[in-house]
Amino acid sequence: MSLHAILWFIPACFALNMAFGPNNLLALTNGMRWGVGVALAASLARIAAFAIMIVITALGLGALLTTSEVAFSAIKWAGAAYLVWLGIKILRAGAPQIEQETKVRPALSLKNLALQEFWVAIGNPKAILIFTAFFPQFLDAANYASSFTILGVVFLVLEMIAITIYAMAGRRLARFTTGKSSLGWVNRVSGSMMIAFGAMLALAQRPSM
Repeated sequence: MSLHAILWFIPACFALNMAFGPNNLLALTNGMRWGVGVALAASLARIAAFAIMIVITALGLGALLTTSEVAFSAIKWAGAAYLVWLGIKILRAGAPQIEQETKVRPALSLKNLALQEFWVAIGNPKAILIFTAFFPQFLDAANYASSFTILGVVFLVLEMIAITIYAMAGRRLARFTTGKSSLGWVNRVSGSMMIAFGAMLALAQRPSM
């Protein structure tokens, strides 16, 4: 594919990567609560989920979500239910503890954070729809496989940059709030927003072709 197409793709794609959604909310919250390192490590599960979605889209299966109301609704409602459940869980949790990035954390905690990232990403059918509708605008039809691979890799790299920005922003916010009582708002805001994202996803409509 041409350099011109890639140069147009990068800023348009990064705008999508930086859009504030449930996964970026997780990166912000994890960065604030556990540090940038943990937030980035957990987010690798999101990258894996998006990589799976990109492969599915490249194989043409992503079009199923665009054309099938049943498939779209099944994933949509599962994803919405998970976001609401996660939001309630965050709301009911105690005030977060701001940890030092150098402190060793139990592997199970990181595993749970990674699973949250993965299921939030994989449970949103709109992500595949983005790949289905957005990527084709920049594809080289004569070199479909290689150009889709390039776009996919660029997307994942930009996603990691966006994750880093959100995690660092969260860590910076943590420096302005100290004490258990003053940190209770983190759970209230994060939990409420996660529930709101779940409601928004539940109301999402399958795009018409």
